[in-house]
Amino acid sequence: MKPSNDWKSRLGVVYSTNPDFAYDGGDEPQEVTLPPEKQRLVVAIDRKGRAGKQVTLVTGFVGTDEDLAGLARMLKSKCGVGGSAKDGEIIIQGDFRDRVVSLLQAEGYKAKRGN
Repeated sequence: MKPSNDWKSRLGVVYSTNPDFAYDGGDEPQEVTLPPEKQRLVVAIDRKGRAGKQVTLVTGFVGTDEDLAGLARMLKSKCGVGGSAKDGEIIIQGDFRDRVVSLLQAEGYKAKRGN
């Protein structure tokens, strides 16, 4: 294994005199994406902290950030609106609960409508 010379990631680390010391950057492996039939997604509406605007919130996704972003991209394009994907949640601008649930079920996900 080649030692990393990326000194910027080690700023603030105190020097060690231990000859066996190996700096661990703390890179955690991301969790594996579950297949669509094992995902349990909840599609709800949310207004809190959004100046009264409604957003459709999809929660319960288990997997990598890339797969979450891909699913969000598909939902945003099918609904024709904007949104984002972060922290395991997909935010779609507007009230599209019924359409998002039907799209997710068509893709093989177990999705149910919340509130």
